[in-house]
Amino acid sequence: MREILPALHRWYTTGSPFGLATVVAVSRSAPRGPGAAMAVGPGDEVVGSVSGGCVEGAVFELAREVVESGETRVETFGYSDEDAFAVGLTCGGEITLLVRRVTPAEDVSFGAMAESVAAGRPVTVATVVDGPAPRGATLAVWPDEVSGSLGSSGLDAAVTADARGGLALGATGRRHYGRHGERREDAVTVFLHSFAPPPRMLVFGAIDYAAAVARIGDFLGYRVTVCDARPVFATAKRFPEGAEVVVDWPHRYLHGTATDDRTVICVLTHDPKFDVPLLEEALRRPAAYIGAMGSRRTHDDRMKRLTEAGLTEAELARLRSPIGLDLGARTPEEVAVSVAAEIVALRWGGSGGPLAATSGAIHPNRVRCESL
Repeated sequence: MREILPALHRWYTTGSPFGLATVVAVSRSAPRGPGAAMAVGPGDEVVGSVSGGCVEGAVFELAREVVESGETRVETFGYSDEDAFAVGLTCGGEITLLVRRVTPAEDVSFGAMAESVAAGRPVTVATVVDGPAPRGATLAVWPDEVSGSLGSSGLDAAVTADARGGLALGATGRRHYGRHGERREDAVTVFLHSFAPPPRMLVFGAIDYAAAVARIGDFLGYRVTVCDARPVFATAKRFPEGAEVVVDWPHRYLHGTATDDRTVICVLTHDPKFDVPLLEEALRRPAAYIGAMGSRRTHDDRMKRLTEAGLTEAELARLRSPIGLDLGARTPEEVAVSVAAEIVALRWGGSGGPLAATSGAIHPNRVRCESL
């Protein structure tokens, strides 16, 4: 939902009702995961997607009906042998949607939630999906405050505790509770949609390849920082508008900045005096991906230097070098695609091979997201 929030916030602040359809559960080879959203606003303007095009027409009509009636709906779309190309998912999966009307009167915390996401402040939105609680009721949970209610103080308390537990990781999924928040009951289904700050992409070496990697990182939703010790190259005009550009020695900058298990580190400096101390620091700290540019010979020399610096085999095994997938890339833009492809494949467990050469579900990791 993050990418469509600016449009939703605009509608919300002008008091225009809109229908918001959110994926709350998936099974088998569903094309979008929990939290994917589509909305229909004033003038039948549509933003977002819940299935990549398979069922959007049906969801459009459903959202319009919800805006008109005010009744929150839960609908499941799946593959149908009889009518697969009408409203079914042709990929063979199944998605469950919660569709509700949003207005300032019906969701008092939506505006504050949208502003928090835009500012990078973590927030979780809990919405009642089913059970003996008001369907569509929402509760927004921040680290230090709460807004809204799910209809019961006990349920609010239990959901608040769970929401705060998942804030740091941005965990999203369904949880089940008793009518008053009892832990061992499953009468009420609540969808918790967490918005953590965007993951970081740290790009070291302000060369043309870095500019291309920064652009694709920005496109993928990363908060991009480019760092280089050479001020003549580390200039803001060479990089995307949203990228932070830092002039500093790479290893010194990395030592003083925070990373976590979602952080991507791309080392494009291609010079041992920068690479080795930087990778010594990178390979000993949390990160989802650490890649370094260079030829096979450069890689071998770099590994030798890192081994002499005392890095263990386990630490060295984290390094993706030479960086990127084998796409035959030549230009900076093509290399950036190969780097992004490797990052995505590592994140979701993809093979990096052609889908035409594989069999089975295309999205095997998206299986029944029942809980956080």
